[in-house]
Amino acid sequence: MAGSNGKQKTARDMILSLGVIVIAAWVIYLFVPHDDRPREVQQVDYRVELLTARRAASYPVAAPEGLPDTWKATSVRFQGDDFDAWHLGFHAPDGEYVTVEQSTQQRSEFVEEASQGSKATKVTEQIGGRTWTRYTGGRYDALVLQGAAGSTTVVAGTGSFEQLSTMAGALKLA
Repeated sequence: MAGSNGKQKTARDMILSLGVIVIAAWVIYLFVPHDDRPREVQQVDYRVELLTARRAASYPVAAPEGLPDTWKATSVRFQGDDFDAWHLGFHAPDGEYVTVEQSTQQRSEFVEEASQGSKATKVTEQIGGRTWTRYTGGRYDALVLQGAAGSTTVVAGTGSFEQLSTMAGALKLA
């Protein structure tokens, strides 16, 4: 009988411990502040990287000019040792993401990567005097431009084609 009493005590202790843990978790949840406000987007200054890329790249590097302040640059990167890869990411006014990607990497591989798996459509747009091809179906939609010096420019993201076109139209090459 003594063994039976020990097992009952152990089961009771486990149930009590579990109850205490559940109550503690509930109390912590109630008293820990929850901030449901969207986080402030961290804006980056991309001017230094842009100047570096424009000096080092084998093609004219694109960056937007004249976008409203509601478009916030959130990421920038130039990798001269990786097909002169240029990346500039933006938080659009409605919270969507739009990126400018340029590279001398083999076009099909680069577009596949930069557009997150989108495929070419037969739709083209004239933007800023250049012909861009629409890509759809991947994680992002995209506009693709075959550029000078063997480079490809991709404007892609979760934004609408209107937003992608706004970005493409703002791009200045230098």
